[in-house]
Amino acid sequence: MSEIVSTIPPALSGRPAHPGRRALLQGALAAGSLVLAGRHAQAQTQKPAEIKVGIATYLSGPASVFGVPARQAAEMLFEQLNEAGGIGGVKARPIFVDEGPGVDHFVGEYRRLVQSENVNLIFAGISSADCLACAPLADELKRPTLLWDCGTQRIFEEGKYGYAYRPQANATPEVLAAVLYLLKVKPDFRSIAVVNQDYAWGRDSWEIFRTALNTLKPGVRVAAELFPRFGATDYSTEVTRLLALRPDVIFSTHWGGDLDALIRQSSDRRLFERSTFVLPLAESSLERVGRALPPGHIIGARGDHWFLHPSPRDPALLKRFTDEYRKRFNTYPIYSTHHMAQAVFAMKAGYDKAMASKGGAWPNDAELAAAFKGLEFPSLTGTIRIREDGQGLEDQLIGTTVQTEQYPFPVMTDMMVMPGEMVTTPVGQKSTDWLKTLTPDILGKLPQPVAHKL
Repeated sequence: MSEIVSTIPPALSGRPAHPGRRALLQGALAAGSLVLAGRHAQAQTQKPAEIKVGIATYLSGPASVFGVPARQAAEMLFEQLNEAGGIGGVKARPIFVDEGPGVDHFVGEYRRLVQSENVNLIFAGISSADCLACAPLADELKRPTLLWDCGTQRIFEEGKYGYAYRPQANATPEVLAAVLYLLKVKPDFRSIAVVNQDYAWGRDSWEIFRTALNTLKPGVRVAAELFPRFGATDYSTEVTRLLALRPDVIFSTHWGGDLDALIRQSSDRRLFERSTFVLPLAESSLERVGRALPPGHIIGARGDHWFLHPSPRDPALLKRFTDEYRKRFNTYPIYSTHHMAQAVFAMKAGYDKAMASKGGAWPNDAELAAAFKGLEFPSLTGTIRIREDGQGLEDQLIGTTVQTEQYPFPVMTDMMVMPGEMVTTPVGQKSTDWLKTLTPDILGKLPQPVAHKL
C-alpha cells in the first residue's frame, strides 16, 4: 500500500528546536502574545500530533463526476502515505468539504477549516471562482494553500500571493496545446464554432483559444458562439444550430456532467459526423460516454494525465496507481485523480524541503508556504515545478480518439506531449498579451505524435 508515495524522497527525521528558542517561545506563549486565527505561535517548530489537511472538491452536483474520484484518490493516497510513516513521522488526515453549494459556502468552509478545524494545509479546489476567492484568503489567514485543480490563469497573472500555490497547469497551456495540435493535424479548416458553459471558465477559455487562433491562423470564420448555462441538461438548441451551420471545427471546454450530456446528444443526432470536435477536458468523460464519442476527435487531459501515457517518467509508478485505483473503485483514474496526487506529492515534498532547510526541525506556516516556491516534485507521469509566481509547470498531452477492442470506450492515439515551458505564459506576463506574440514556427517545435499501442 505504500508503493506510490514511497517514490517521493523520505522525510527527514525531526530534531528538537534550539533550547534558547524553545524557552523564548514558551515565555511568549505564557504571556499570551502569539495568537493568530485561533492558532498559537506560528513561529513554533514542535511537531503536531497530526497534519490536518482541508480538501475542497465537488461531492454533489454535475461536477461530482470528477470531484468524487478526486476524493477517492486522496483517501487512497493519504492511507498509503501514513502506512509509509507519514511526513517526518507525523500522519496526515484529510477533512473534506463540498464545493457544490457555491462560492459563498466555500468561503465560509475555508474560514471554518482554518479557524475552527485548525488545519495545517488546504487543498482548494475545482471551481476557478473558488480559487479566485481563496487565494487572498490564504494570505489573510496565513494558511498554506495548494490550488489542486482549478484552471483560471487569472490567479497568478492578476495577483501575488505568499501562501497560495498551484501544483498543476492552468487554462492557457491546456487550451493552447489544443490549438497547436489542431493546427498541426488539421491545418486546412476554415470555420469554427464554440459551445462553452456560460461562466468565467467558458468565456476565458474561448478568449484564450480565439486569441491563439487569430495569431497563428488569422481569417478563420467563427460560425457561432454558443454559451449555454452551466449545469444545462438539454443541448437540442445548440446541436440543431450547429447541424445547420456545419462548421469544420467545434471547440468546447465543457466538463463533468455537462460535457457528458453534450457528447451524448451530439452523438444521437450525428453531429460528430459533420464537424471535428476539439475537447480539451474530455479525458475525464471517456469511460462514462463510451462509444458515444466516435474516432477522429481531438481530446486533452488537462496536463499529461492518462493511464495509457505513451512515455511516463516512471512507468511502474503510473501502473501501480492505475491498478490500485481500479481495484478499489472499479474504474480507471481520470485527470482529477492525477491532480489530487500532485497535491499530495507536493505537500510531502514541501514539508521535506522546509524541514531540510531547518536541519530537520518542524516548519511553521510561513516556512512551509515558502518551501513551495521553486519546488520540484514527481507527478504520476512526469515532473512538476512550481515557479516563483506560484504557478506550476506541467506538460500537456493531446490526442485523437480511436476505438479499440481492448476498451469499451475511446482511447487516444497520435498523442503529443507538449513541454510545459513551451505552452505556458512566462512569469509576469498576461496570457492574452503573450499569445499574440506567438509565431507559426512554434508548430515546427511540436513533438512527433505517438500512436496508441495495441
